[in-house]
Amino acid sequence: MEEKLLVIKNLRSGLEDKEILKGIDLEIGKGETHVIMGPNGAGKSTLGNVIMGNPVYTVTAGTAEYCGEDLFEMSVSERAKKGIFMSFQNPIEVPGISLENFLRSASEEVTGERVRIWPFHKEIEKNLGILDMDGAYADRDLNVGFSGGEKKKAEILQLMMLKPKLAILDETDSGLDVDAVKTVSGGIREYQKDADASLLIITHNAAILESLRVDKVHVIVDGRIVETKGPELIDEIVKDGFAKYEEQGE
Repeated sequence: MEEKLLVIKNLRSGLEDKEILKGIDLEIGKGETHVIMGPNGAGKSTLGNVIMGNPVYTVTAGTAEYCGEDLFEMSVSERAKKGIFMSFQNPIEVPGISLENFLRSASEEVTGERVRIWPFHKEIEKNLGILDMDGAYADRDLNVGFSGGEKKKAEILQLMMLKPKLAILDETDSGLDVDAVKTVSGGIREYQKDADASLLIITHNAAILESLRVDKVHVIVDGRIVETKGPELIDEIVKDGFAKYEEQGE
């Protein structure tokens, strides 16, 4: 029997007085890659934010278990320490702390162990190479002066270095050109080499998925999952779009 990492049942959540998620059921097994697709405004990013614990969103119904524990009883920092990671559509700039120092502090916070500086630095250099970024980026302030594509690559570098149990990638491909999408996909593939690494990829663009192993694809429309299939669903969406699923959601 496959081990379930995350089990969500009948999740309803919203922003202030607006309900956005209207009864989400989702199960992610250990080592699985799931993709959430759907039209704009369907609730894709809301789902990721609720799993991560963004306090802006209120959970009004449903349950969520992560590693057998009540997810909604955990603070954001507890979720991060227990191995949940989320990349953002618009990564923020953090003046005064270098990318490497940020990663080292984050790693120590998650693992509770001191980082051995030189091996950690060498691993950063190796992963920056995979992401086609100069090693000098490790010494630059986090995201300060980075282009949009560089910020997204820095997010994937965090994924590669922190090695979370569950990574939520929210529109990581947004604003990236074709070459950058391929490079970012390469970083995600490195993460997928860990047999226990689980992914929830939120996107409306199939390009980033072309070279990735995908187990299940879910279509969200108006806060509900209206279709779940294997990776073949990606091709169907590329060919036909979301129109027929939007009709199901009405």
